[in-house]
Amino acid sequence: MARMGLFDAKVPRYTSYPTAPHFQSDVTATQFTRWISELAPGSQISLYLHVPFCRRLCWFCACRTQGTQSLDPVRAYVEVLKAELRLLATILPADISLSRLHWGGGTPTLLQPDMMRDLSAAIHDVLPLARGAEFSVEIDPNEIDAPRVEALAAAGMTRASIGVQDFDPKIQNTIGRHQSFEVTRSAIEMIRAQGIGSLNADILYGLPHQTKTRMTESVQKLLSLTPDRVALYGYAHVPWMARRQTMIPADALPAPETRLELFETARRLFVWDGYDEIGIDHYAHSTDGLAMAQKIGKLRRNFQGYTDDTSEVLIGLGASSISRFPQGYAQNISATSAYATAVKAGTFATVRGHVFATEDRWRGRLIEMLMCDFAVNIDMLEAQFPGCRDAMRADMNQAATLFEGMVDMSDSQFRITREGRPLARVIARAFDTYDLSKAGHSTAI
Repeated sequence: MARMGLFDAKVPRYTSYPTAPHFQSDVTATQFTRWISELAPGSQISLYLHVPFCRRLCWFCACRTQGTQSLDPVRAYVEVLKAELRLLATILPADISLSRLHWGGGTPTLLQPDMMRDLSAAIHDVLPLARGAEFSVEIDPNEIDAPRVEALAAAGMTRASIGVQDFDPKIQNTIGRHQSFEVTRSAIEMIRAQGIGSLNADILYGLPHQTKTRMTESVQKLLSLTPDRVALYGYAHVPWMARRQTMIPADALPAPETRLELFETARRLFVWDGYDEIGIDHYAHSTDGLAMAQKIGKLRRNFQGYTDDTSEVLIGLGASSISRFPQGYAQNISATSAYATAVKAGTFATVRGHVFATEDRWRGRLIEMLMCDFAVNIDMLEAQFPGCRDAMRADMNQAATLFEGMVDMSDSQFRITREGRPLARVIARAFDTYDLSKAGHSTAI
């Protein structure tokens, strides 16, 4: 697999197609407004709400966030989010509801209970939760208490997402993320005491000073907390994109071959503990929505990773948020000050995006199938996208040659073998026609 690029290829995580570096400025607030107005009345959509503030900035993180020691900018930001919701309400077709609601960041739990209640009420006034909807929130165990958990539960939160990264103190010191096992356990106990039925956790491999022994200890501690699903992400060291990562000593990072060993160590532990493997980097109990979606072929991939939400529309609110429509992507401006200025002036803050071409649609769906199911149903794809047959089969034939032994191909299916799964992102790249040379993506493993 080394000769096929596993240890040195720079490839996207393919949470979208095309990926965000290829978005252009020709998608504006006018286009975003039109796409909203064209939603089918009575339909269900997803909503992502971005809170870009953190009490402290973890050095490993490459998300669009900013540090604050005061709640004043957070309160002001919540008011802008409410204003953006009011703008949305003026153009939404009738009877639109939410199948999924996600608060991400940053640290959404920086919001105090009154802010949480105020914001959730504003959301529900515009976009009520549909029956069976899922409301998830990213929770920092260092930034949560009983009143805030109670406020989220009262607002309808059904799933909590806990960032763990690694429990080893030396690694935590090196990545600027101090979070003890005891603090994490206490946060989870508070969440479960409020009757929140679903919990997922993130853990990283490829961190500085990480060894198989340290990886094993952190995973076993996480397993003792019995999360319903786990995301096992590879740390992406991209200091040219996230300047705070310059605080992390590059010479302490594991070599690519060691990264694969760390991943395999964690993967085996999750499987041995009874978790189902989901896609390239998720693990879930068999009763979890992801596991059930995978079994019936309805697993999907979006900007948060894997999802069982099949809605074609995701609206992103807040600075830097990305929306997805059947017509394309639209992204808000990243700077919170510029975002606030636009919304206060009575306009959406859309500044870039991408309008789908026909080829984008079938290539995006093909790549999603590979990332979710490790297989493409050729007949189904050709039926869904008439006219893609010749180009698709030509690319599949070329990929079958490039990745001989890692893929199987028949008249009806293109499949990544079990052995080839670590190469899934590299194989998916073979169907990506965009120039990846300047995008700054992370390593394949």
